[in-house]
Amino acid sequence: MKECKSVHLSGTLEVPLPQTRAFSLFTPSGESTWVEGWDPVFPAPVADEIEPGTVFETHHGDYTIWVVVRCEPGALVEYARITPGDRAGLVRVECEAASDNATFVTVSYQLTALTPEGNSALDDFAEGYGDFLEQWRQSIQKAIDAG
Repeated sequence: MKECKSVHLSGTLEVPLPQTRAFSLFTPSGESTWVEGWDPVFPAPVADEIEPGTVFETHHGDYTIWVVVRCEPGALVEYARITPGDRAGLVRVECEAASDNATFVTVSYQLTALTPEGNSALDDFAEGYGDFLEQWRQSIQKAIDAG
């Protein structure tokens, strides 16, 4: 039987916003300000959507279940993500002030294919990771410019 692959990817982009504002772009609802079609659904009411244990679902591309596993508001948020039958793992976003009006955002993915057929999709994601983060940077800049 063919084994499933895992990938560990990390990259940094600069967001031209103060750290707290930049961090807010990577909360479940915050991503909807710059990711077209991103519409998180919370199956249970939540008072704080970045509180560890919070669950939400997205249908942006593939159906995915997300769980907040760690949060240091303004600095770090980590999500477990499961796309049933495809892949699962962790996504971590860390924000560090670059200056008063800019933030370095490091985005790390640790993903495992759930079937051998998912290996090639992980390879493709890893190969295009730099372009993926550049698309994030451009989308964020476009949202900032639009106000």
